[in-house]
Amino acid sequence: MIAFTAAEIADITHGRLNADPALIPTSVVTDSREAVPGAMYVAKPGEHADGHDFMESAFERGAVLALAERPVQALDGTEFPAVIVEDAVLAMGDLAREAVRRIRAERSAEGQDVTVIGITGSAGKTTTKDLLAGILSAEGPTVAPKGSYNGEVGVPLTVFAADTDTRYLVIEMGATGIGHIKYLAGIVRPDIGVVLGVGTAHAGEFGGVENIAKAKGELVEALAADGVAVLNLDDQRVAAMASRTIAPILGFTSEQATAEAAVRATGVDTNDAGNPVFDLSLPGSVDQGAVEQEAVVQHRVSSQLIGRHHVGNLLAAAAAAHAAGVPAERIAEGLSRQGAASRWRMERTERADGVTIINDAYNANPESMRAALRTLADLGRGRRIWAVLGAMLELGEDSIREHTAVGTQVVRLNISRLLVVGREARALYVSAVQEGSWGDECIFAETVEEAYEILTAELAPGDLVLFKSSNGVGLRHLGDRIALPPHAEATAHEGSALL
Repeated sequence: MIAFTAAEIADITHGRLNADPALIPTSVVTDSREAVPGAMYVAKPGEHADGHDFMESAFERGAVLALAERPVQALDGTEFPAVIVEDAVLAMGDLAREAVRRIRAERSAEGQDVTVIGITGSAGKTTTKDLLAGILSAEGPTVAPKGSYNGEVGVPLTVFAADTDTRYLVIEMGATGIGHIKYLAGIVRPDIGVVLGVGTAHAGEFGGVENIAKAKGELVEALAADGVAVLNLDDQRVAAMASRTIAPILGFTSEQATAEAAVRATGVDTNDAGNPVFDLSLPGSVDQGAVEQEAVVQHRVSSQLIGRHHVGNLLAAAAAAHAAGVPAERIAEGLSRQGAASRWRMERTERADGVTIINDAYNANPESMRAALRTLADLGRGRRIWAVLGAMLELGEDSIREHTAVGTQVVRLNISRLLVVGREARALYVSAVQEGSWGDECIFAETVEEAYEILTAELAPGDLVLFKSSNGVGLRHLGDRIALPPHAEATAHEGSALL
């Protein structure tokens, strides 16, 4: 973390200081349980709890300073050392912006570079971030988000993990409205901007898909003329963003018809484990005397990710790494050695009794739901396959139509068993029944607990089970429970009761 004195923090955030001006925090946390000696605790109001209520806990764990919106008194009547600001989250952004500026300035003064890469899209951000960070970390000190830190809190927390030794700073950018990515890009000033796709996730919040495209394009609008815009040319809305940036375009495609793409996947296939394999084509150069001509460098990629739909994420990471100057052979090697690095994203577990769990329930939208179901069908040839599906949230007026389409797809893919969980996904169940799936092929469970009872009673050795829903539904935790060996959960509960 860049060193800021308490006085500097107050100045940068326009706050009021009631602590030792020379105090220097060594880390930043927003969860009191994560506080360690030397930390600055950000007390922000939340949807379900107010961080100010946990300030005492943070200081008991070693916090030395708070960034807060109001003073908080300890039991002895004294105020906890703090910088008091109007908005703690915006203050985090101000501090992160200055941290990036100092990192750039100090590295430049030493004749070194720092490359900041921003990634956005309706799906695949975290997987692409993980892939890219895996490639770049072999080239130099790299900082990337934990999990899915991609908002107005997560982006500053990622920045605070960087320092003047950082060579690559990878930033994941999410949004729930127009202007959000513009704000995040203004904090980190990306050199490379990656746009993966424009889907229907959060369509209800945005007011339509076109507004999602407008918001995602804010990333390339923030790029300077010496930056690089990495665009998915297989997505028409993303391809159209070329007109919204002054930066050069580096396009990627897995479709041969897209002639403008410099980064390509050809010969795309999946192996028996469902891992995508393809030939990666990257632009290269051949030095012929005084003339430098463009050439194509091609390498085989054998990914450890599950599902053909990850080809786009693999290409995006390859294009961004190429834009950052990584040689083609090391890009291909980096893509081939990596599996899923973040939890609940096509996460595969093999139970000892022969049941296979694929937990892809960190999030869901119509595009990712269709991709996961196609992967399930491909992997499940010769096995009984289950799709345990919950609601895709935040689709607005398109919700019933999109859930209906998924139910129809399940039947047409000949998936053996469909278990739909929760009333918000009932349209999915109804459409599957109407399409021709009835009896014990299609089951509706009101609650996650009811779904758990059905699965524990009916799963049999050799079954393959996919869990997929939006984060708020909680099927990722159901997937974790089912992934335990039979009777392991009861044993765990009995053990904890004895503590």
